[in-house]
Amino acid sequence: MTTEQHYDAIVVGTGPGGSTVARQLALQGMKVVMLEWGKAPPVKGTLTQMLSMGAVPGKSLRLTHEFMPVIRGITLGGSSTLCYATAYDPPAALFQRYGIDLSKELAEARSELPIAPLKDKLVGPMARRIFSSAKALGYPWQKLDKIIDQSLCRSACWRCSYGCPYGAKWSAGQFAREAVSAGAELVTGARVRRVLTKNRRAVGVEYTQSGTQHRVSGDKVVLSAGGLGSPDILRNSGITDVGQTLFVDPVVAVMGAVDNLDIHPGERAGHEIPMAAGMSCHQEGYMLADMTLPPALFRAFAAQAGRPDQWLSQSKTLTMMVKARDSLAGRIDHRGKLEKPVTENDKKILQTGYKHAHAILAQAGARSVYKSRYFAAHPGGTVKINQFVDSSLQSDIRHLYVCDASVIPEDWGLPPVLTLVCLGKRLAKSLF
Repeated sequence: MTTEQHYDAIVVGTGPGGSTVARQLALQGMKVVMLEWGKAPPVKGTLTQMLSMGAVPGKSLRLTHEFMPVIRGITLGGSSTLCYATAYDPPAALFQRYGIDLSKELAEARSELPIAPLKDKLVGPMARRIFSSAKALGYPWQKLDKIIDQSLCRSACWRCSYGCPYGAKWSAGQFAREAVSAGAELVTGARVRRVLTKNRRAVGVEYTQSGTQHRVSGDKVVLSAGGLGSPDILRNSGITDVGQTLFVDPVVAVMGAVDNLDIHPGERAGHEIPMAAGMSCHQEGYMLADMTLPPALFRAFAAQAGRPDQWLSQSKTLTMMVKARDSLAGRIDHRGKLEKPVTENDKKILQTGYKHAHAILAQAGARSVYKSRYFAAHPGGTVKINQFVDSSLQSDIRHLYVCDASVIPEDWGLPPVLTLVCLGKRLAKSLF
């Protein structure tokens, strides 16, 4: 075991919550170390690299007991490296019920991050076709806010799914690098096993790196290992009842081929930024958006849907996402097994969303519409506010905080990145 080092703050994980906390604390002159299980390679935007970050069985890819894949990014920036950079404001009413006001942090985040709907020139032909069809049917379809530096973005680009190699799509890795520039340390390949405590106070963490066990000590510990990672660490640290009920935001992809796409000069069919536009029906419990997939992912989805006959039709297939605000259910057991049923209510919500997506695609002229099986990418709710952490995100162990999607206390159904940045800013202020 290596010799301990001491820090003002230890941040476990470099997703949106953790990187925001580390950046804010480092800018205030605090001695900070970030421990990241994944690596920090330059983002290449390739399928191979994406699979290494987000599809390693038992690590970044987990299966529920019903064999639904749940994906999370294990890399610098966490899942934000692979997500579609869609920005939804934190639901104010939800957090106010728990004594949390994020309005100031939201204003700060929106002033710092490149948040705006896509310019028309960056909206691809498939998203335009879906947009006009949804509008023709009377749906409240609108462009979605994206966290993208559009001056660096490119038309006919499909790399959001694989990680942006051009620096256009924001990821929390950018905040982590800014934290390092401000004096923070970054340790990669570090799998944190447990938090070290003394008299019910956090005093450090224990982690393994390349088969060697290490310890670091610190005045404060912030867990940001995600909705699946943080409860595992907490359980190993003596908080054994975490991970009881969670959400995962199950998704189906709905697809259908069309003819005569309106392709502008410089565009390429099937190559465009996903989730350019959509709508959120929060009361009904679902969200719809366009979701153009790169060729390899498209073939995987078509195969999952039992339609290998469609493998060569990616350049003319419109794809829509239907995402459910699923019921809090299931658990992560003491062995890390993920039990998360798709409840009957969840199935009804997804079926309702599917009917609307089918109608929009039919209006767009899509033939032989089909859908994928369930998959998920937003696990959370496993370390809920008011149950395992208080409104300041501190656990029952003093000076141990949690700041990731695990603390979201209710069913969710929204892209969480902007909310986690706001929670990270709020937590950091309390730690100065």
